[in-house]
Amino acid sequence: MEHHYGTANTEHASLYLKKLCRHFSHKVETEFDDHQGRMQFPFGTCELSADATTLQLHCQADSDQIATLRDVIERHLVRFATRDTLTVNWQ
Repeated sequence: MEHHYGTANTEHASLYLKKLCRHFSHKVETEFDDHQGRMQFPFGTCELSADATTLQLHCQADSDQIATLRDVIERHLVRFATRDTLTVNWQ
């Protein structure tokens, strides 16, 4: 199991967390509120947290699936970020 951590600087972190979780809630098991979220995909899990300036992502998946999970999360997040030009910095 690999763990990758990402951050996106934005003043709209809570909004994007909720948009992302709401979008995927129709397809996968999802829990979220204004500051925390969790999405359970068949190929991995993404946990999110939002504060006033940052959206933090914690992705967990097998080594052959982690790139897929990161790609799905990042593509959707950037698409939903109509108020910002978001960049996710992965570690």
